[in-house]
Amino acid sequence: MKLYYTPGACSLCPHIALREAGLAFELVKVDLESKQIEGGGDFRAVNDKGYVPALVLDDGQMLTEAAVIAQYVGDLRPDSGLVPRAGLERYRVLEWLNYVASEVHKTFSPLFAADTPADYKPFVRARVLERAAYVDRKLADGRAYLTGERFTAADAYLFVVLGWASYVDIDFGALRHVTAYQARAAARPKVREALKAEGLG
Repeated sequence: MKLYYTPGACSLCPHIALREAGLAFELVKVDLESKQIEGGGDFRAVNDKGYVPALVLDDGQMLTEAAVIAQYVGDLRPDSGLVPRAGLERYRVLEWLNYVASEVHKTFSPLFAADTPADYKPFVRARVLERAAYVDRKLADGRAYLTGERFTAADAYLFVVLGWASYVDIDFGALRHVTAYQARAAARPKVREALKAEGLG
C-alpha cells in the first residue's frame, strides 16, 4: 500500500494506524500548498480532492479521509484492537472517530486558513477548547484512552488533531487529563516511529 501524507497533517492518523497494525506500506510526501508529490507529479492526479491522506491499495484502488482509512486499517488487522469487531465496542470507537472528524478537526480548520478574519480566531480557539474540555471530562474517570485501556483508531486521530494546538496559540495546560492523554499516546513506540518518519520527532 502507498500512503500519501503531509507531515503533521491529519494523514498522520492513518500513518500511526498502519504502524500500530504492523502493515507494510510506502510513504509518499505531498506539498499541500503546491499540490506536488515529492520526486515529481501533481497530487491532484492521484486524489482530485487535493488534500491528504490518500491510501492506494495493493490492487490500485484508493481510499481517502483519515477516519475511513484508519477504520479500514483496523479491519485489516482486527487483533490490533484499532477497531473492534462488530458490536457496541466497535460503535463506541466509530462514535469517537466521527466526533474527532466533525467536531474537533473541522473546528481547528479556520485557524490554518489564511483568509480567516483575525477577529474571528478567538471565537474558534474558544470552540476548540470547548471540544477539548469535553474530552477532558470523559478521560477524568481514569481511562487510558477514549474507549478504555486500548489504543484505537479514534485515539490515533485525536492525538494528531490535538497536537495542532501549539501551532495555533491554544493552550491545553488547564486540561490535565487531555495533557496526560497526549503524553501517553506520544510515548507509544509506533507513534514515535510515525513522528520520526515524518520528521516531527
